[in-house]
Amino acid sequence: MERFGVKATPSRNRSKTALYVTPRDRVTEFGSELYEDEGKLFCTSCNVVLNHVRKSAINDHLKSKTHTKRKAEFEEQSVRKKQRTLTASLQCNSASQTEKISVIQDFVKMCLEANIPLEKADHPSVRAFLSRHVKNGSSIPKSDQLRKTYLPDGYENENQLLSAEDC
Repeated sequence: MERFGVKATPSRNRSKTALYVTPRDRVTEFGSELYEDEGKLFCTSCNVVLNHVRKSAINDHLKSKTHTKRKAEFEEQSVRKKQRTLTASLQCNSASQTEKISVIQDFVKMCLEANIPLEKADHPSVRAFLSRHVKNGSSIPKSDQLRKTYLPDGYENENQLLSAEDC
């Protein structure tokens, strides 16, 4: 065989890693012990990242003393906590975040329509009123951030409304 340029590879040199196994495959194989998020394999009880390529690493972890101890603690808990990756956390746009943005945009629109300067939002009595009486009112930023971030959005929205009325 060497004469034709083909070499037989010895079976001992092959890697023992599974090349085409995904974390989702390991989740289906091991059940509720593991979960997958953003291409990473997590242990449900321990909240640690596991190597999904080597099955032996997963088996070793599931047989370890720390896993069995944490699994017992995990089963006693009523609230189940799952660790998420950073990108999944940043992409999460909860209802409170959406509501916060809506409150800020409404506040800027109210100030513009009533000819109230945005600097008045920095006054301590206005801040105290907003935090006491307006839901998410304490999340309204200072005037410079209102001007830089939310005023251009309000201007664009009003400009589009005016151009739609002209047509």
